[in-house]
Amino acid sequence: MPGGKPEHGEDAPAVLARECHEESQITIDEPVYLGYQEVTEDGLPPYAQLRLAARIKDFLPREPDPHTGRTYGRLTAPLNKAPALLDWGIDGLLQSAAAVQAAYRLGLDPAAVREETWRT
Repeated sequence: MPGGKPEHGEDAPAVLARECHEESQITIDEPVYLGYQEVTEDGLPPYAQLRLAARIKDFLPREPDPHTGRTYGRLTAPLNKAPALLDWGIDGLLQSAAAVQAAYRLGLDPAAVREETWRT
């Protein structure tokens, strides 16, 4: 799942669009805000990680992430399998439930994908 920090002047939808392109080479439609989670790390002030969902418009040819040099895999999976795949515990379950609601708002059927599919 793409993610990252804002660059100068970016709002949350712009960050998501950029990170989706950089890390997964996908383009997206306008994101839907799901919520946030507070992150605490030793010695650092707490910060919020926003959670957004968006419809994928295009899968572009694979390229390395410009920041890490890694080329990430792309797995399309049913939302009901996301918590186990991500291994985020109760937070993952809650975020998946919010994503199901967002899918309906985006006019998508969250049950339409029946199995995992690797995208090249």
